[in-house]
Amino acid sequence: MRPIRRGASPRHQDYANYTEAKPDLVARLGPYCSFCERPVVTQLAVEHVQPKGLPAYSHLIGRWDNFLLACVNCNSTKTDKDVVLSQVLLPDRDNTFVAFDYLPNGTITASAQAQATGFGETANASLSLTGLDKTALNTPDENGKQVALDRVRQRMEAWLNAQEALSSIQAQPGNAILRNTVVKLAIATGFFSVWMTVFASDADMRRSLVQAFPGTEGSGCFDLATGNPVSPAPNPDGLAAGGKI
Repeated sequence: MRPIRRGASPRHQDYANYTEAKPDLVARLGPYCSFCERPVVTQLAVEHVQPKGLPAYSHLIGRWDNFLLACVNCNSTKTDKDVVLSQVLLPDRDNTFVAFDYLPNGTITASAQAQATGFGETANASLSLTGLDKTALNTPDENGKQVALDRVRQRMEAWLNAQEALSSIQAQPGNAILRNTVVKLAIATGFFSVWMTVFASDADMRRSLVQAFPGTEGSGCFDLATGNPVSPAPNPDGLAAGGKI
């Protein structure tokens, strides 16, 4: 989950129709699922952090600070699960980058930092909330080659793209044009956290990625001088139960 800052609502009142918030959300956060980080060209949904299907949260249906963006898979898995903010880690209020480890095989696990600070179970609950703890699907083509139709295999593809880009940059470390091209590739590919993990030793690339993905720099979850994460999250908008990690 990429840490983001949604910022203040562009409207003085709640949205009468929550779907009208989509253009504003995409402008602030980019066309990415707020949970799995995949880019979504179509069918990107306005996601309610605390579900609109539960009567207890009916007053939040049009509330800007209850909105995120979600792909079909994350949205359908989360459905109307009751979200207790103190018991999950969310990208709009916690430093979700430091809470999870992103691995070459496409899986996501609770990070050592999350476990050491007592948030291991909270991190696992956050993965379960939208199915980010699911295993890869078996979807071979007619020649037996796996097709990346699910989030796990798509993260694997992003990892390979990022690793290839890293090798190119390491061969030409001073090539500014190449670095800019790689940032553009990352924007198109999505999966910010995968790219940040692969480029862990390159502060310049990490800084460029943080600045390139909409809403990330504003979260305050990264030190632009080093490209390293800041924890706990500053939670600049003072969102409820924020800044846990």
